[in-house]
Amino acid sequence: MKNLNLAVAQFQPKDGDKVYNLSRIRKLTEKAKSKGADIISFHEMCVTAYTFTKDLSRKDMIELAEEVPNGSSTSELIQIATEFDIPILAGLVEKSGDSIFNTYICVTKNGIVARYRKLHPFISKHMAAGAEYSVFDLMGWKFGILICYDNNVIENVRATSLLGAELIFAPHVTCCTPSNMPGRGYVEDRFWKNRYIDPASLRVEFDGPKGRGWLMRWLPARAYDNGVYYAFSNPIGYDGEHLKNGNSMILDPYGEVLSEVKSFEDDITVARITKDKIPLSGGWRYKNARRPELYRDIIGQPHESETSPVWLK
Repeated sequence: MKNLNLAVAQFQPKDGDKVYNLSRIRKLTEKAKSKGADIISFHEMCVTAYTFTKDLSRKDMIELAEEVPNGSSTSELIQIATEFDIPILAGLVEKSGDSIFNTYICVTKNGIVARYRKLHPFISKHMAAGAEYSVFDLMGWKFGILICYDNNVIENVRATSLLGAELIFAPHVTCCTPSNMPGRGYVEDRFWKNRYIDPASLRVEFDGPKGRGWLMRWLPARAYDNGVYYAFSNPIGYDGEHLKNGNSMILDPYGEVLSEVKSFEDDITVARITKDKIPLSGGWRYKNARRPELYRDIIGQPHESETSPVWLK
């Protein structure tokens, strides 16, 4: 398909409640299909929820985790994809041997198409880091995956783009947490409780520097600099004790927002993406202008990675 109707979703998960979370994935997949979507993506660890895992023991994490592709959640996702005849991308906790991963998978009615393990996990000390990029072919497109923090390391985005990705799925659980950047911080619960009485005040919080304002500092740049589409997904409401702003959105290779969820509800948005934009974009031209002999050794020099965010410290 040269043209594709892409859906991104947002919903409020329940901690560790896979049955409930999968039911929301099913409902939103049905909605996306009814609106003509060809593919749908959900947020990071949407099957299990995310933030609460920071307090789990290794034993608890192992009990929460599943094998991929042999686990029950992968099977359920394949069943949903089969029922509505639409590929689904969703996140879960994977166990493989003695290791636990923050994993994101793409499934179709024919089974699992791609698996990606987060390169920069930090929410749980029991999680291992992934060690490879994922670029895969589906429906005539080349898709890549980078989970949350992975997108903040610009080398990961460039590498995924250079491997051929035309669109990067960016599942997140982000925003509305403290940072050194002025204006960042938690959103008070009172705004969420009053969201139907005073939606304007909550929207100011969510769209300001605590939420969308921060995203707009870097997310369009990732798409623009690399000449790729971006599918950003994020929960709405509470994930663990953290209130999240949603704002799931689709950006084009020019860094323009094509479509965005502005609801406080579990919801989806759909945008039509077209291949003809990619070779016309600045990022496409800039990649062709590269001179890697100048910086190959600089970029590849040894470095010790440190990923803990301010709020977790």
